[in-house]
Amino acid sequence: MANINDTYFDGYYKDIWRTIIPAELTQKEVDFIIPYFKLEPGSKVLDLMCGYGRHAIALAGKGMEVTAVDNLAAYIDEVNKSASEAKVKVNTVQADVLTFSSSEKYDVAMCMGNSLNFFGAADTTKLFSIIAASMNKGGHLLINSWSIAEIVFKNFTAKSWSTIGDIKFLSDSKILFQPTRMETESIFIAPDGKTAVKNGVDYIFSLNEMEAMLNKAGFLLKEVYSIPGRKKFTVGEPRAYIVAEKK
Repeated sequence: MANINDTYFDGYYKDIWRTIIPAELTQKEVDFIIPYFKLEPGSKVLDLMCGYGRHAIALAGKGMEVTAVDNLAAYIDEVNKSASEAKVKVNTVQADVLTFSSSEKYDVAMCMGNSLNFFGAADTTKLFSIIAASMNKGGHLLINSWSIAEIVFKNFTAKSWSTIGDIKFLSDSKILFQPTRMETESIFIAPDGKTAVKNGVDYIFSLNEMEAMLNKAGFLLKEVYSIPGRKKFTVGEPRAYIVAEKK
């Protein structure tokens, strides 16, 4: 099998993420976010590590003033394209979130799609402090994760494979310590035998560790859900939605 440049698989990556996180889930999350945080047209929302902008576009369509931040130009280009097609306004910023700053004060900040788990403890605490500095007092932070300890240690699978469209997707994961993390090698195989390999690291924190980092940055952990706004999280459920409030 020939190894090739990742750009060959750019479209497939999108399809994979849209299978893992279907549009229906995004809509349910947005339907939770707006009433739960009492957002109204003109409310300011910060979407950090926005990816393809699934929440940013949907919230902008409801009249929110959304700032979407990501370090990858390809993601920012995609958000701009989608916003233009949807005829909505999204303020996009290509920046390293660990150096992001804004003169705006936001009502809600979001780190969705497991993006927070890319960072170790020191950087996570730093990011929380950056977010807190950009928020109104009483504003809220929403974190979506499937890599907290209460999920990973109950559901860990070392090897898995699936087919998405005509692409085979294989993953090989291991849990390591000091710091606690899950390292995964993912292999994508196209019908013509071409492959791409991606390596990733998800840092694993318990909810107690998350709460300590949030407190240090000036947040209070308010609630953890497995189904946003409907069902409180219990150990082993596949997703967690962590709600924190700025002191």
